[in-house]
Amino acid sequence: MATPREIKKRISSVKNTRKITRTMEMVATAKSKKLSDRVNASHPFSNKIKELVGALASLAAVVKSPYLRKPNAIRSVALLVITANRGLCGGYNSKTIRAARNRIQEWKDKGVNVRLFVVGKKGISYFQFAKEKIEKSYTHIDDKSGYKEAEEFADFFLSMFAKEEVDAVEIVSTIYYSSSNQEAGVTKVLPFEAQQGQSSVGSNVLYEPNPESILESLLPLVVKTAFLKAILEANCSEQIAKRVAMKSATDAASEMIKLLTRGYNRIRQAKITQEISEIVAGADSLN
Repeated sequence: MATPREIKKRISSVKNTRKITRTMEMVATAKSKKLSDRVNASHPFSNKIKELVGALASLAAVVKSPYLRKPNAIRSVALLVITANRGLCGGYNSKTIRAARNRIQEWKDKGVNVRLFVVGKKGISYFQFAKEKIEKSYTHIDDKSGYKEAEEFADFFLSMFAKEEVDAVEIVSTIYYSSSNQEAGVTKVLPFEAQQGQSSVGSNVLYEPNPESILESLLPLVVKTAFLKAILEANCSEQIAKRVAMKSATDAASEMIKLLTRGYNRIRQAKITQEISEIVAGADSLN
């Protein structure tokens, strides 16, 4: 049985741990609130861009653009997997990695070559352990990342698609639906797909000055928006997962302190009772 001193030392250790987890919870709460505001603010623009995707895809027959290329068959796909650089965020990384692994297997079953690009140290470590070839890795994406990083990704993958090095580009990340619901999923970036009911938009709309000029500036913007949305939602989901994990750790520490304190009081009371019994027995022996 542990001595009162050992239990007291353990209580002190758990209290120090609780201070750390509580502080991390507060930091994650502040960051998740800031990031969720950015995500919600970006939704109107990204939703409008989604509407344009159908129109852009329908123009493939009349406008010659490498970005509107429609491969007859998918032979190679670029897969960008977005994970975190750190842990302590519950199942955030494992869910994203599982979704990526399933997507990779789906493509391989179809005989498609998968070119893997990974964001975050956790994803990089896993795929290296799983012996999956990573073409390029990124560790500079964090909660401060935004349009600059999205632009880098967009330029890189648009170039690959235009040069016909890949026939499709997809993002595997955690998708933010609300502050209480985030799920790992796949976002298809390229090729552009016409939305249902928008297949004939290109022939019914008058473009000024001309479709080619509009597409030259608009197409890259569509892709940049997709990457920006993925980065913001992944970072926001990470902070929410971290907040939940740290709250659970803080609650567990509080419960452990209660149990240890109860045990300490029980042992201390038993020791006092024993000492009183010894004093009484000694007094009786003198009479």
